Amino acid sequence: MEVTEYRNPNPPPGGRPPSPPAQGNGGGYTLPAGQFSSEDILFCIDMGPETMAEMKVNGPNGRPYTRLDSIKQAILLFVHAKLSINSDHRFAFAALSKSTYWIRKEFSSEVDSVIAALQSISVDSSSSHADLTQLFRVATHEAKKSRAQNRILRVILLYCRSSMPPLYQLPSTLKLFTLDVMYLHDKPSPDNCPQTVYDTLVEALEQVTEFEGYIFESGQGLTRSLFRHMCVLLCHPQQRCAHDEVDIPKSLTRKTHAVADTSQGDDSAVVSSQ
Repeated sequence: MEVTEYRNPNPPPGGRPPSPPAQGNGGGYTLPAGQFSSEDILFCIDMGPETMAEMKVNGPNGRPYTRLDSIKQAILLFVHAKLSINSDHRFAFAALSKSTYWIRKEFSSEVDSVIAALQSISVDSSSSHADLTQLFRVATHEAKKSRAQNRILRVILLYCRSSMPPLYQLPSTLKLFTLDVMYLHDKPSPDNCPQTVYDTLVEALEQVTEFEGYIFESGQGLTRSLFRHMCVLLCHPQQRCAHDEVDIPKSLTRKTHAVADTSQGDDSAVVSSQ
């Protein structure tokens, strides 16, 4: 996506762009053109047994959606939205069991390719600890290929294990790609440790990500929470603010104006729509 250049219709003599004018000054300024790279986005989906945990939303057949069902829907929403912003973005898919393996290695902008990749996913009920080492190695290798094409690589990890923090070793070359994480987990209990898992994911993200990486978590079992966070991940890595400054999405409110008699002034109240 390209930012077009703005030029003052009355440039100063000599053709040299001036500094931004002081308030009240009649001069002008030039905003240089900027270029943001198209993205190669690698989705890595957790294939552990906890990915089949049920959400609190039923599907058309009356049966609850699983986390995997919701993840697939969220990815399709993301892909359609991302391509509507820039049709040059491309997508590939990997799965995380004990280690990382490819589902669809070739990056593609074709929605049919995305759908086929999602349909081929199956859960590994025998997996235990997850190791992100291979994911980071693959991402580093693919990032070099993307850079050679004037593109950037981003990894979006969708992780669902509440009792097992992921293991990882850092790649030899750091910060060649951006890492985002969406963490779906159970409520804390004696049998799991979602806070420890979350802290481990944050630590890994901070060490490998090139641009500002985002991590979101949800233990509510609500599809709308997942979709809301995935929409925030539409943000291009080169256009992001710091994670702590993200204040979207905002709560929707409705102002209700109560009509009173003429002896009383207008009254209003704010009612949350949540």
